[in-house]
Amino acid sequence: MQPIIIVLIILVVLVFIALVKTIQVIPQASAAIVERFGRYTRTLNAGLNIVVPFIDSIRNRIDLREQVVPFPPQPVITQDNLVVNIDTVIYYQVTDARAATYEVASYIQAIEQLTVTTLRNIIGGMDLERTLTSREEINAALRGVLDEATGKWGIRVNRVELKAIEPPTSIQDSMEKQMRADRDKRAAILQAEGVRQSEILRAEGEKQSSILRAEGDAKAAALRAEGEAQAIRTVFESIHAGDADQKLLAYQYLQMLPKLAEGDANKLWIVPSEIGDALKGLSGAMGNFGPMGAASGFNPGNVGKDGGAGASDKAAAERREQPPID
Repeated sequence: MQPIIIVLIILVVLVFIALVKTIQVIPQASAAIVERFGRYTRTLNAGLNIVVPFIDSIRNRIDLREQVVPFPPQPVITQDNLVVNIDTVIYYQVTDARAATYEVASYIQAIEQLTVTTLRNIIGGMDLERTLTSREEINAALRGVLDEATGKWGIRVNRVELKAIEPPTSIQDSMEKQMRADRDKRAAILQAEGVRQSEILRAEGEKQSSILRAEGDAKAAALRAEGEAQAIRTVFESIHAGDADQKLLAYQYLQMLPKLAEGDANKLWIVPSEIGDALKGLSGAMGNFGPMGAASGFNPGNVGKDGGAGASDKAAAERREQPPID
């Protein structure tokens, strides 16, 4: 009985192993390569798959999701013979599990070496300044070369990114000094622009102030001239309304002479011809009074405000003009 039990146990174990090897569960976004007696048979996709136990074997399980592989810094020589260290990151995805298994021994290592070689070729044709400012151009060129070379390996390179570009320490110091000088230059330019704008605004303000002041002076002069014209017009109308004669006008002119003489700059007087005629008439009228007028104290100061003679002069004139009594 014991040998039979041992045989049964062995058979159960063999059946269990056969079932385990027969049923293969492949996770989502994965693939498996099946070989029969060492030869490629088929590719198992995600889900439940049945294989022949002890005949078919799983060669490789491959993740079909997009992978991110960072590569260590690589020294690269630029066109101007400067050594820079460049870190790269590759985003790739396996599109053909069979090609990725049989076309290349290790596609990760192959991608890394191809990336380094291509990067050196691209950077070797650029100087340092262009290398630092042309990341997009370098990424596009590197991606194009990698995608073309890895296509036969069943690999698709989706993106290539340069993580860092580190120039030599001496170049970094020079670049820092240059950046500091550029910042100082921009600060000086901005300060000069601010001063210039301030001066322009100040000049504009002074210009507007001068214009407003001139306009105010012009309006004041116009109003002053208009007032003087109105005053002259009023005086003229008053004189014509009062029907003043030349004697009164001459007397008013004599009263204005002291005011005309005020000031050190008044060296020349302009006397209208009409005033001269009026003065002649006034002197004639004063001469007609004779000694009586002089004895009675007649002088120009005795003239009243209305332009007529004083009271005593009027009485003497009336006595002279009365006819003799027969």
